[in-house]
Amino acid sequence: MENPSARPGPTRRRRRLSDQETEQRMLDAALKTVNRLGLTVSLEHISLEDVIREAGVSRSAVYRRWPYKDLFFSDLLRALARAAAPAQVPDARPALGHVRAVVQDRGDLLRTPEGRHALAVEMLRIGNLTDLAAMAESTAWRTYVALHATYLSLDDGELRDEIGESLAESERVLVRRTTENFGTYLDLLGYRIRPELDADAETVVAVTMPLVRGAIIMAPAAPQITARKVHANPFGAGAEAEWSPVAVAMTSIALTYIEPDPAVEWDDARVDEVRRAFEAADGVGVDESLE
Repeated sequence: MENPSARPGPTRRRRRLSDQETEQRMLDAALKTVNRLGLTVSLEHISLEDVIREAGVSRSAVYRRWPYKDLFFSDLLRALARAAAPAQVPDARPALGHVRAVVQDRGDLLRTPEGRHALAVEMLRIGNLTDLAAMAESTAWRTYVALHATYLSLDDGELRDEIGESLAESERVLVRRTTENFGTYLDLLGYRIRPELDADAETVVAVTMPLVRGAIIMAPAAPQITARKVHANPFGAGAEAEWSPVAVAMTSIALTYIEPDPAVEWDDARVDEVRRAFEAADGVGVDESLE
């Protein structure tokens, strides 16, 4: 007996995508590819045919929208620049959580200038180590750094101007949010920016950011920049701890700019307030180097 399900019948034609839908699917697929593979100074490692298959769109529709591959890559660069930095802001929670664990165990450190210095150094150490490790392993961060190099290689014109404006806005967001994290460190431990330097927390972030980027750029060819660790006490704070060369350099820069705020009175109320603030911090302790 014939199987009714095997009989030929009308097939439903797939709805034809609009040019706008084709464009969005292609850009979304290409963005996923870049996020997976990373970005080089050029986009030659991105296969347009692979992106078409990933997007599930008509090849003819793609070439109708972008007659030349370079036109597609120009739109992809615009999309990458618009989506660049804000999601890649360093996370303050690991450092706050680590110092919280130390404060819970050694609350007496908050009561002396030497103890607060040790906590400030420890917060900077952990913040620098965790931030750099996360960034160095992040494809998104490498893409962000490569985007700046790509921008510099573009010829003068509308595309270069658009990419530059998008990157400038992303950079403003990145610096602002990173400055907020750094400001949290300063406020909790009663530090301020040295007034004679005519600077602010954003200045410190702007000075240290190129160091981070340089380390990320150089790490593939010179992994010791981020991988090398030493046990030392370079800033006279507590016991020896694990440091990377970049963490030493960044902490040195930060300590050059900051000092204890003489307006902050470390009485019992202040100590209790800071303890409560650390208890509310979301993070995980890392080691016991200050104990």
